[in-house]
Amino acid sequence: MKTEGSIKVLINIQNLTKRFGDNLVLDDFNLTLNEGENLVIMGKSGSGKSVMIKCLIGLEIPDSGSIEIMGQEINRLSREDFDELRTEIGFLFQGSALYDSMSVRENLEFPLRRHTKKFGKLTDATPLVMHALENVGLADAVDLMPNELSGGMKRRIALARTLILQPKIIIYDEPTTGLDPITAKEIIILMKSIQEKYNTSSIIITHDVDCARVISNRMILLIDGKNYAEGTFQELSASHDPKVKAFFK
Repeated sequence: MKTEGSIKVLINIQNLTKRFGDNLVLDDFNLTLNEGENLVIMGKSGSGKSVMIKCLIGLEIPDSGSIEIMGQEINRLSREDFDELRTEIGFLFQGSALYDSMSVRENLEFPLRRHTKKFGKLTDATPLVMHALENVGLADAVDLMPNELSGGMKRRIALARTLILQPKIIIYDEPTTGLDPITAKEIIILMKSIQEKYNTSSIIITHDVDCARVISNRMILLIDGKNYAEGTFQELSASHDPKVKAFFK
């Protein structure tokens, strides 16, 4: 794991380039995620955010550049070793991505059954399931089905499913999209409390300026596949650059 001074760098992306035909989506993109940090990435639709995440988790192969996760260059890993490394990365998808045919309990048990190498073969996953649900304030929902949950509850359950593998890194994809302002605020507060409690490091993809203001330690503004601007919320929101100011209107 790379260390800069006393700061551990958990993700290090250097000079990442990705094209689809003549469309240059990522253009020499760079990113570092430090231990215990919440890094917010903002960019317009089509700016390369989703492609960057897909490259990070191995769903797309970059044309050039390097990606290191916890000191390991992912393009040099075997499929088995990369799958094991990915258990250290949790994902909260925009649509929550719960399995409709499974109860809340079964949704949370599913990743435990898939990743027996990390936890062994559990005869009873109930303690881990209940602990994860308690951390998102929904222990009473353990036997409900997804169609019995509100949008905010689904997002919390999806976060509990992410936490159950005890990842060091969490990637949030538009965590407040589609939620009413009150529920969105609750999710933001929950994300912040989880980061403080578990010392997780997070990449948050969002268009929500309030989310960025509350949650971010640092921000990257992605424009045309490039790191157009980087800094704290206070630094970027005070910028006089028209392209930067457009994000904070």
